[in-house]
Amino acid sequence: MEEIVAPMTFEHLQECIELYIRVFHREPWNENWTYEAARERLTDLLHTPKFIGFVCKQREAILGFIAGHSKASDQGMAFYLAELCIDQKAQGKGYGSQLLRVLEEELQKQHVRSIYLLTSAYGAAAAFYRKNGYTVRADRIVMKKSL
Repeated sequence: MEEIVAPMTFEHLQECIELYIRVFHREPWNENWTYEAARERLTDLLHTPKFIGFVCKQREAILGFIAGHSKASDQGMAFYLAELCIDQKAQGKGYGSQLLRVLEEELQKQHVRSIYLLTSAYGAAAAFYRKNGYTVRADRIVMKKSL
């Protein structure tokens, strides 16, 4: 069966919301996304200036998506990879790596110089990004304050 990677648009929103909730409710994330919160997050992302996203489809069903936005930095354009979401049944089959490659090719065409992201420090997500050539920056940390 052949997969199709296509630009992510608002016509994909409903299916991406449902996929997002299914994926992030499970291990290792165990997040409690409501439909409304997931819809707001993905809708806001689609409206972000310099948004770029892709979906991977097989027979009209979305297997996964990747999305984020570019912004200027002192080193040129940088891309914030906000979301990479692959259906549990499709994980480990190369779809995430395929989406990363398509995104990276598009970003190179647009002269984006780097990609950055946030993910869990442990488990499959970190291992996935390392396998695809991503590294941890020693000169940066993530900080948080609960309100």
